[in-house]
Amino acid sequence: MEQLFVYGTLQDPDVQRRVIGREIEGAPDVLDDYFKSEIVMSDGTFPIIVPEAGKSVAGKVLDVTPEELARMDIYETTAYRRIRVGLRSGRETWVYAE
Repeated sequence: MEQLFVYGTLQDPDVQRRVIGREIEGAPDVLDDYFKSEIVMSDGTFPIIVPEAGKSVAGKVLDVTPEELARMDIYETTAYRRIRVGLRSGRETWVYAE
């Protein structure tokens, strides 16, 4: 399994079911030294995180299979980069960022 920190639309059970075919409750956590901004795309405005010291973003950690993570990569498009980060809890996870 892979771990993915989500802070926006991927927290929504309806989006999860549409993208990966199941719902994941996830565990609350916090990503420090980032803040939540917005990105405007052709189909709407969506959250995106941007590095900034002293800020933090609350979200959830989802346990996903490599196949589910690949589907989430497609959902997030090339507007986001998937990177590894350390969370406040000490977990190392993937996250979609600017």
